[in-house]
Amino acid sequence: MIKFNIPDEKKVRVILDTDAKNEVDDQFAIVQAILSESMDLKALVAAHFGTGKSEHSMKDSYDEIQKLLDLMHMNGQVNVVCGGERAMSSEDDLVESEGARFIVEEAMKDDDRPLYVAFLGPLTDMAAALKMEPRIAKKNLTVIWIGGRDWPIGGWEYNLSNDVAAANYVFKSDVQLWQVPRNVYRMMPVSFAEMYDKVYPCGEVGKYLVENVIAFNNEANDRPIEYRCLGDSPAVGIIMFNDCGEWDYKPAPSFDEKMNYVHEGKYRPIKVYKNIDKRFILDDLYAKLKLFTMA
Repeated sequence: MIKFNIPDEKKVRVILDTDAKNEVDDQFAIVQAILSESMDLKALVAAHFGTGKSEHSMKDSYDEIQKLLDLMHMNGQVNVVCGGERAMSSEDDLVESEGARFIVEEAMKDDDRPLYVAFLGPLTDMAAALKMEPRIAKKNLTVIWIGGRDWPIGGWEYNLSNDVAAANYVFKSDVQLWQVPRNVYRMMPVSFAEMYDKVYPCGEVGKYLVENVIAFNNEANDRPIEYRCLGDSPAVGIIMFNDCGEWDYKPAPSFDEKMNYVHEGKYRPIKVYKNIDKRFILDDLYAKLKLFTMA
């Protein structure tokens, strides 16, 4: 892998919490984070994605992460830990996990560098971490969440649906939170032709990324015919460049039983992205994959 000369003190600490086996876009974000020299990637946390697709979804995510590392010939070079195995039954519930404990441990370290904890699925592990150690909300910690329906109304959204109680707990907390809602993360469509041109030639992992997308899309008639939205990649993009899109600060809402936003105006402001710079993110991914293959 070709490396840039970025001093360690300039790198940001990153934990990526991913329901990697849920669909086929997490994989692109995982690979991009691994290849990003500005990120001191502390851990990949395997997240559950409910029980609708699997009774052991967290383990499926863990295995998918390991598969990516195998394809990149990086097994053992990246820390992989298990997140919670299920959603919270209520906001009073605590779903302890190795992943949640790791978030607490990293957040409490004596390290002046920012810590970004990006969630590509449910917020289960963040809620658990905050419950286990509330002081982390006051640390130099930013939570990034790919999830929630369009503002200001809301409604059903997949990542939210897999743990509404956790989302409520995190949104009501004091932790710094950046949200990339559904209408924004769906601004990342990539055609099959572009994937074949830019990703497929990039070694075993490039071939897998593309073939995995096409196989997944072809499994069901209600999936796209010739494109895929890489909806988790904005999490990596906004860590690299916080202004990789327009955003507003808004008082954090909570979620009702229909997953609609409840705007009471009594919780701290959160950053809500309104759009995203697709080309910055995708071109960075393509270049990093190419350089990785060349090394």
